[in-house]
Amino acid sequence: MRIALSNDHAGFLLKPHVKGFLESIGHEVIDVGTLNDDPVDFPVMTQRVTALVASGEAERGILVCGTGVGAAIAANKVPGIRAAVIHDTYVARQGVEHDDVNVACLGAWIVGRRIAEDVITAYLEAEFSTDPDFRRRVAQLADMEAATREAQSLVGGRHEGAR
Repeated sequence: MRIALSNDHAGFLLKPHVKGFLESIGHEVIDVGTLNDDPVDFPVMTQRVTALVASGEAERGILVCGTGVGAAIAANKVPGIRAAVIHDTYVARQGVEHDDVNVACLGAWIVGRRIAEDVITAYLEAEFSTDPDFRRRVAQLADMEAATREAQSLVGGRHEGAR
């Protein structure tokens, strides 16, 4: 599987381990940085992964930041991306099986190397369920994205309060 991988400065120490683990279990990793612990904005790093996943250049993405929360929020702004914080194997597996999660967000301040390996394994081994209920709900998410894009185009794009 081709996996897009990125981190911010808070995830810098865990990301090399994640990359090495992914490669050791046979995955191709597209590492889009960052390559040091200099402060960097997580939305910028998130966009690098979501662009690859949304375009189909990568099958799934993994983002490593401090808690995983900021990366998940940023990733879920991109149409076609379904991101979740995965700090345990149940959520990692169920997120893919029920919600077709395609970007996993890890918190380097929350999980260590061994837990990261376990949750990544669960995330990558899981497959989206063929159950019609789950398929319908994920289709509804795509409908929500389309409706939001349509509403934004009708009012001229961004909300006045947005920066």
